[in-house]
Amino acid sequence: MPFLDAIRLALAQIRAQKLKSFFTLLGVTIGVMFLIAVVSIVEGMGRYMEQDLVGKIIGVNTAELRFRPNINIGDVDESVWMSYRRRPRIMESDVTPVVEALPAGVRWAMFSEDNLKVESHYSKPRSARVMAVDGEYFALKKLGIARGRPFTAQEVSFGENVIVIGPELERRLFPGVDPIGRELKMGGLPYLIVGVTETQGSAFGLSFDNIAIAPFKAPVHRLLNRRPHVIDAVAMQAPDPAVLSEAMERVRALMRARHRLHPGQPDDFSIETPESALEFWSKIKRYLVIAGVALPALGLVVGAIVIMNIMLVAVAERTREIGVRKALGARARDILTQFLIESATLSTVGALAGIALGFGLAGLITAVTPMPASVAPWSIIVGVLVGAGTGIVSGVYPASRAARLDPIAALRKE
Repeated sequence: MPFLDAIRLALAQIRAQKLKSFFTLLGVTIGVMFLIAVVSIVEGMGRYMEQDLVGKIIGVNTAELRFRPNINIGDVDESVWMSYRRRPRIMESDVTPVVEALPAGVRWAMFSEDNLKVESHYSKPRSARVMAVDGEYFALKKLGIARGRPFTAQEVSFGENVIVIGPELERRLFPGVDPIGRELKMGGLPYLIVGVTETQGSAFGLSFDNIAIAPFKAPVHRLLNRRPHVIDAVAMQAPDPAVLSEAMERVRALMRARHRLHPGQPDDFSIETPESALEFWSKIKRYLVIAGVALPALGLVVGAIVIMNIMLVAVAERTREIGVRKALGARARDILTQFLIESATLSTVGALAGIALGFGLAGLITAVTPMPASVAPWSIIVGVLVGAGTGIVSGVYPASRAARLDPIAALRKE
């Protein structure tokens, strides 16, 4: 029997025996549905972590030189924290040598940051994430200005008391009032608001819009780092990963020389990238994907057993048909292929139904819970292959029984 004819026969059997087909495909459908849904949640969380959390904090093709990692996901041993505390801080005097060591085309920015109390004449004081920056901070962070303007080179050079605020800070401190040209106080000193950033959203309750950004030499930088001449980070952004890797190696060699580290000594500073910050999450993600594939396999095992039983019944019911086909010249291989194709078709239909339900379940989870879900294209392919594979495996025994039937005995079957 030709391949397409075998598929049409299998689909005809599904239409003719709808209830039996439904229960036959139920196990495969449920297994594939949960495979798609679980993998979608894991992929969605991964994308959320990479793009909305770490991607916004550090940036794409970006690395940050710090005295210790800024993002710690997972358990960090107390001895590691103690080693972090003993590390020398990154100093203002490190910035010029670092910038000079960077390859051509690499952007840079230096900054210090902390939570400070900010206030205006129009609202109660509130806490905000305050940053003192220099270099190409706005371009490096892809932080656009919605209204007003960024700092001028002169304002940065002289450390003038000007500031750019985020839209959340605008709403809280200047309700119903245009903040451009008005004053905001930090540490008792007034700062002239020259711009409002575009909205950056939030992640895990951390708002990227509750910010205030001032030139590094402005007085506020003394509130962000109490120790003189200390900075939090030097960020570098390359046009592609290869240039970034070269920049990181140059900066690493420079800082090891400045800190007088011997070849056998570990780095006493951190060059953090989104990949290094997410290293712990990547390990968890691998285990979650494995679990997301393995657990639905239990449903597939049940589905395979049901399909095998149904196919055995089908062989018994169609014994005379098999005898007629053999009497007309069909070989054992033809009978085997026919029943394997029918079994695989049944299972694949169940897998497709499971994929559709998995899409729906992933969408429902995204709509009613804070967990993001993103259907991975590879999980669809795996779902179809698993469905077809389940049908083939479960159909081998019934198909082989059908192929071994004696045609004379089969024709006598009523």
